[in-house]
Amino acid sequence: MDISKFKTLKDIHEYYSVHNKCKLKKVATQPVYELNKPKSGIVFIGEAPGREEDKQGTPFVGAAGQLLDEMLKKIGLTRADVYVSNVVKYRPPNNREPLDEEKDACRVWLNAELLFLKPNVIVTLGGHALDRFVKGAKISASHGTAFSHPSGIPVFAMYHPAVGLYNPSLKNTLQNDFSKLKEFIDSGYKIENESEDTSLFDKEKQSAVNDILNL
Repeated sequence: MDISKFKTLKDIHEYYSVHNKCKLKKVATQPVYELNKPKSGIVFIGEAPGREEDKQGTPFVGAAGQLLDEMLKKIGLTRADVYVSNVVKYRPPNNREPLDEEKDACRVWLNAELLFLKPNVIVTLGGHALDRFVKGAKISASHGTAFSHPSGIPVFAMYHPAVGLYNPSLKNTLQNDFSKLKEFIDSGYKIENESEDTSLFDKEKQSAVNDILNL
């Protein structure tokens, strides 16, 4: 698929809402996606839509989304400044975690979004999104940390805002991680202890680029 054929995010979403094999679309109300490019170049990627998102067709509009808005405000951003998406575009039944086959079925859709947006940084919200970009990383050990990525797009790991709704201590952790995100943005996306090796063209790194970003 040639990404240049898509002129808007709406074009992308309308195409992939038809051309995808995710079985969740048979039980979900509708696909859930964002239509506006981020002013800041920051893309947040969560796990999957919840009940409110399924109803409205827009990501992060439920309680977790309200907490996300609150956290963004504290670092001087609004939802209009960022782009929000999910690894899976349809709500899993009873808000269960998405299955590997469901994530794989929506993979190309998310790739198309990223190729179109060309983000400055990807902020992963929760373990499913983190594993999508940093294989093997555990959210409990990685939250609040920036990772370099072969694509050249840094990845900043965070807990999903939903954890802050059920665990007050993790809400404080989430708030601290947003402060670290602001520092990372203000630094010009400088990753501490980044390797001096800047080559992106050996086979291993090129394979990772293809795996993450190619359609």
